[in-house]
Amino acid sequence: MLGMDNVPRETSKITIVPLIAGQTRPSYHLTPATKWMNDPQRPFFQGGEWHLYYLWNSNWDKSDPGSGGTEWYHVTSSDLVQWTARGVAIRKYQPNPPGGAILGDIETGSSVIDTANSAGFGHNAVVAVLTQMQDGMQQQSLFYSNDAGYTFTAYHGNPVMPNPNPSAKPAFRDPKLFWDDTAGHWVAAVAEGDKIGFYTSANLKSWTYVSGFYPPGVDLGTLECPDVYQIDLDGNPASRVWILAVGANGYLEEKTTGTAYWAGTWDGTRFTATTSHRWMDEGSDFYATVSWENPSNRYGSRYAIAWMNNWEYASTLPYYGGFEGQMSLVREVKYRTINGTPALVNVPIPEYAASFASPFLVTGTTITTDPATASLPSNLAGGAYVIRATVTKAGGDDGNRVSFRIKSDGRFNTTIGYDFSNSQVFLDRSSDGSDSDTLASGPKAVWDAVRTATNPSGGSTVELAIYVDQNSVETFVNDEGITVLSGLIYPNQGAEGIEVVSSGGKLTLTSFSYASYAS
Repeated sequence: MLGMDNVPRETSKITIVPLIAGQTRPSYHLTPATKWMNDPQRPFFQGGEWHLYYLWNSNWDKSDPGSGGTEWYHVTSSDLVQWTARGVAIRKYQPNPPGGAILGDIETGSSVIDTANSAGFGHNAVVAVLTQMQDGMQQQSLFYSNDAGYTFTAYHGNPVMPNPNPSAKPAFRDPKLFWDDTAGHWVAAVAEGDKIGFYTSANLKSWTYVSGFYPPGVDLGTLECPDVYQIDLDGNPASRVWILAVGANGYLEEKTTGTAYWAGTWDGTRFTATTSHRWMDEGSDFYATVSWENPSNRYGSRYAIAWMNNWEYASTLPYYGGFEGQMSLVREVKYRTINGTPALVNVPIPEYAASFASPFLVTGTTITTDPATASLPSNLAGGAYVIRATVTKAGGDDGNRVSFRIKSDGRFNTTIGYDFSNSQVFLDRSSDGSDSDTLASGPKAVWDAVRTATNPSGGSTVELAIYVDQNSVETFVNDEGITVLSGLIYPNQGAEGIEVVSSGGKLTLTSFSYASYAS
């Protein structure tokens, strides 16, 4: 492997891209400098930095968002917060050696570090297996890198996983690779329409189909972007489980697309679910999720990131400044028993704290239908910030619902809140502003369908961490993020006010802090 100082690089900080009038580029979320971004590809750590790739369409045209094809764009980071652009690592529509066939654009897959040289490309080579699609036929190709993932070479034997039925061209995409320590082989989980197919290999080049997983007793539509890993329940190695997560459609559950998951067992060839499916994020914009190991706590927690968008309206969103797309915050994920039920919980990684200024604090005030009762200063306004609040329904309080109205201009706002009578957190963007009128009415209405949140003190207190960026919000309930709601927002330009109100009656704002994005 080349030393890091010898690797040619295209280097530019993502966050210094000039803005134009009317543009709302996110301040602390990963975005493309130009053009279109979608699915993240699972990061790995090598050469002293994290390497993440995302699908990038260099030929994106906002008048025809689905055209042009994608390739893998490379960014690196030392802390998973600040990212440096490195340029395209795997280019689309390139001839594959030795015959020169063009197998299609470069779509979702995953990469691994081949420490044992099982594929024969060298110890610690980075090996990526990913989907290429040509004329509607999806196949899996292999690319390898000997310079820490900065440049890749196409394997001469591509495709390493040919389409199983070329005449019918079935869905066959998004391979997720992992090494099975117990079985001693590589495994690929592949999205195949309404099921996940599992394949095994000794060398990452020759693959054998071994089993298929169909969501038990539920229709989740077309499955995409599988993720498979082990994690400890409540931090206990004796309670280690396997998780299978997928991009799925919750249309039968009054949801839109998102990330569903099951806990279960893996026997070397087959995943068996032992729980019903749950949703990792209850919002409408958390899709194509990838997770990866926390090096300091391999099975105790993981990191995760997702594409903040939704195919139900991605092509109709208002675009600013010649780019479209952003990633979610990087989150730390744990598997915890919540009110007697095991569930994935997730919160932003602590490294984000350094990005915010010292907070302004308010304690022990009253919330009514009048925003002034919360005693918030009038200057708490800005494009990007984080709110942390504890709201209590104390003895004598007759209110039932608290609403945090952000990006408010007196007429329009985005509302995040909590309903004490139903123990439900909610996110409502139906009054975001005129820019959100491009969203279809169905997906906007879905935002009112929420998961029940459990409170630590008999249903009388809730803690909310609300991460607001220029055009997105991610809300985490209680310390561990037992419920999360994430979504894009498109407020009217200049709408920046913050209000806290009750829908009727009195509630208590036990504590409130506001910290603006500072770096």
